Amino acid sequence: MSVAEAPDLERRFGALRRLYGDEGYRRVRAARVAVVGLGGVGSWAVEALARCGVAALVLIDLDHVAESNINRQVQAMGATLGQSKAVALRERIADIHPGCAASVVEEFANAANWPALLPHEVDAVIDACDQVRAKAALAAWALAGARAFVSVGAAGGKQLAQAVDVADLALVTHDPLLASLRQRLRREHGAARQGRIGLRCVYSREAVRAPDPGVVAAIGQGGAALSCHGYGSLVTVTASFGMVAAGEVIAQLLPRAGR
Repeated sequence: MSVAEAPDLERRFGALRRLYGDEGYRRVRAARVAVVGLGGVGSWAVEALARCGVAALVLIDLDHVAESNINRQVQAMGATLGQSKAVALRERIADIHPGCAASVVEEFANAANWPALLPHEVDAVIDACDQVRAKAALAAWALAGARAFVSVGAAGGKQLAQAVDVADLALVTHDPLLASLRQRLRREHGAARQGRIGLRCVYSREAVRAPDPGVVAAIGQGGAALSCHGYGSLVTVTASFGMVAAGEVIAQLLPRAGR
């Protein structure tokens, strides 16, 4: 593509300058962010960050697009079935923000490979994975280095997008996954047992809704897998989790973010 044909990125993303001012705009546009887990939450966080014009995204997930993902994952479509979730997102990013350096890491993050999994330094990380051991490893790394970081709770079994919130891990409620993370950080990583832990989390104040037993039985007989570890899922909730996570990490990167 010639210089004359290059997209006008200022025109694409200039609204951010009017919102954040010159310094805030510069920081957002220069940001390098890793998103761990590219499912119903992480895929929408990537979408939001790409549309905010960040400089680089690291897309970390080993999974591939399946039909059961179509109800909640932004890259899941008929045309992408069977494709790597990370690769499908990289292709989508290229059409939204051609200047974004999108790196694909087809691995699951865990305590043994983090942070060596990262191909380069990043300014912030969104943890949208659903394995508590991996979440603890990422969170402990972030806390040790005072890094911009957001840990996302479980969106399965939730129906109310308006109940999504952000709080320190010590104050999170209605989320068994983040409760397990809190317990593990306190037991194994020396996190404070009283007061703030210093880890910002996205969660829902709505109680988890168990799936209808009749529906579960019918699905089981048909051989289809249940999503979100057995719970139902709704894109208005999972996408809200992802958008809130992206907004929170941007807030941490802005001048005097106060996080």
